[in-house]
Amino acid sequence: MNSIASQTLAVPVGLKAARQRLGPVFATIASRAAERDLDRSLPLEEVRLLAEAGFGALRLPVDAGGAGLTVTEFTALLIELGTADSNQPQLWRNHIAFVEDRVWHRDAPGASEWLHRIASGDVVGGAWSERATVPGAGNSTRFDASTFPPTVTGTKYYSTGSIYGDWISVAAKASDDTDVFVLVDARGDGVELFDDWGGIGQRLTGSGTTIFDRAVVAGDAVFRSDERAPHQEIIYQIVLLASLAGVALSARDEAAAAVRARLRNYPQGLAAAPRDDAVVQQAIGGVAAAAAAARAIVLNAASELDAGLDELERAVVGSSIPVPAASFENSDSAGTADQLRAAAVATWEAQLVAADAALRASTELYDALGSSAVERSTGLDRHWRNARTLVSHNPRGYKARLVGDWYVNQADPSPWARKHEIQPPSS
Repeated sequence: MNSIASQTLAVPVGLKAARQRLGPVFATIASRAAERDLDRSLPLEEVRLLAEAGFGALRLPVDAGGAGLTVTEFTALLIELGTADSNQPQLWRNHIAFVEDRVWHRDAPGASEWLHRIASGDVVGGAWSERATVPGAGNSTRFDASTFPPTVTGTKYYSTGSIYGDWISVAAKASDDTDVFVLVDARGDGVELFDDWGGIGQRLTGSGTTIFDRAVVAGDAVFRSDERAPHQEIIYQIVLLASLAGVALSARDEAAAAVRARLRNYPQGLAAAPRDDAVVQQAIGGVAAAAAAARAIVLNAASELDAGLDELERAVVGSSIPVPAASFENSDSAGTADQLRAAAVATWEAQLVAADAALRASTELYDALGSSAVERSTGLDRHWRNARTLVSHNPRGYKARLVGDWYVNQADPSPWARKHEIQPPSS
């Protein structure tokens, strides 16, 4: 079983220091990204380099051993990481959400131990989703508190980041059928991790199957559904948006570099060198504009979340009424705190714009290049595959409807506020 490290990392404080520390790691990641995608070679070393550089502790308060970054500052770095490799922000997604939970509930029993683990470089993956065999299928993973130590048993898919983690956060049902999430040692007995994610893109996120067979649960890591952060759904989506913006920015950079390297132009070209051809320049300009739009709107969503969290913190200080936690998807109490509704709307708007921008950038880059650009060895196709995979997490029509319902009717923008349960067919 993992144990708490004896001392925390020397995490750089503030955005400038964090960027200086992480810049060389991002460069290393970028230099290997295309080859790793081509070979499906998991970036285990790169994840560890990030952890040792303090990446996982950037959102921790300084007095807890972190960098004390705002959501906006952290998102700026996430976009830079996504530009190096769009798999990276997503594989850290469950870790990031866990940190937000523990920071929001930092005065709760056991929180300080987990904050210390994070400040010491521990990485947390996640195993929440299950493959539904019938409509409306629920969580079949069970947490057993009657054993000593307690255990968890079940099979999860989309276990993003778990194959890289020291710990895995697992969504389960307790004996009274309430929702809990628990943490287990990712290398402990009763845990099997499989890199069997078969998607066309984001192939290095470790989003495959995890099997828990009476896996031991850490004694200080059994959390109720109301011990999540109220903004968890928003932060989950901002992480994906950072990956999407990273796709667009990387497409811009790699396309521009490919144009500079080309020696032969199209027969109908306007200049001898492709880099001097106005039509080629126009194509790169369109890709760049799409990338800029994606980055700007993602940072805007992060800024709205910072503002909402500040307002929510002030409301909590002035009230004895607890703020509702982000609810599990199947909870009857799902909804968005009033102070966070503008942030939720901004995030769903960003999903619409960033999705279009990343798909446009990863497609139109080919308009600036010759037929050799479609060779698999170039790695350029990974940008569209990654964008298409990321966009598929959130069908745009549903997010557009939430945004429209907000502006027309001031309806709660939570995706779960008016969820329609589909009942499984009777046997």
